[in-house]
Amino acid sequence: MNLKQLEAFVKVAETKSFSEAAKQLFLTQPTVSAHVSALEKELNTCFLIRNTRGVELSESGKELYAYAVQMLEIEKTIKGRFGKEIKPEGNVLRIGASTVPAQYILPNVMSTFYAEYPGEKLKLFETDSEGVIDMILSHHIDIGFTGTVIEKGNCKYLPFYEDELVVLTPANEKFVEKLCGGQILVDWIMDEPVILREEGSGTKKEAEKMLAEQGIDMKKLKLAALMENQETIKRSVSKGMGVTILSKLAAEEELKNGTLLAFPLGSQGGKRTINLVYDAEYPLLPAAERFIKMIKRMYLKKENTGIDECK
Repeated sequence: MNLKQLEAFVKVAETKSFSEAAKQLFLTQPTVSAHVSALEKELNTCFLIRNTRGVELSESGKELYAYAVQMLEIEKTIKGRFGKEIKPEGNVLRIGASTVPAQYILPNVMSTFYAEYPGEKLKLFETDSEGVIDMILSHHIDIGFTGTVIEKGNCKYLPFYEDELVVLTPANEKFVEKLCGGQILVDWIMDEPVILREEGSGTKKEAEKMLAEQGIDMKKLKLAALMENQETIKRSVSKGMGVTILSKLAAEEELKNGTLLAFPLGSQGGKRTINLVYDAEYPLLPAAERFIKMIKRMYLKKENTGIDECK
């Protein structure tokens, strides 16, 4: 087994095509096929399933992919640090994030990181919180950001940002009267159609916990729709389809221009933390360590977030 074989395998896994992998690696297709076949023969395992739709990873292939990607990244790091004739190109830091951190927190962090480490390359994957954890544990990403804690594997969580979930409603006369009258959430949400995020969403999981604390069973709400896209949800709410529970961060623009109203999620509010997460059993790449240090420097200050740095 050698790195060329692993590189060919990884590229086929990512492109789902031997011909496209060969094109990107500047090799012939027979050469790529030979590399993968030699790898499977040596390890006596089928890693790639060929079918009419293309190429898919077997279960063993998914496991090998996680290790292979790390090995290739480490190879780049070694060449960048010690190669005398090789110009350092930096690492590709793979980041996974759920919707709120991906859209409203990470752009600032990534631009700051790039300004300080222009040689590093970043790759961002946006999914829901459950998807982030799955990608961490399968090592498709190096670090992740979630809006909830999911106890799974050996994930280590670093809470660094305090977010607030609110009930968003149309800015019509009915809800303006409720807002001005200071009505408590539990008095009326059961009577309204509700639009919720998808099942794997950290926002949905945290909202369910907060409502349960107030004696509200989310399963008994008048569910109007489940939606993945927050922009679609906000527009649907503004058109009067129903109300929703989202991060206040996600609705800043609509609250400013008056197209939506925000109600606190109960008398205690809807505070939750945004978390940085990684697999505690796997070594972090230098780029990941630098990114984590930047997060701590930017956000883990009591005067900014009310959260003390985790030891």
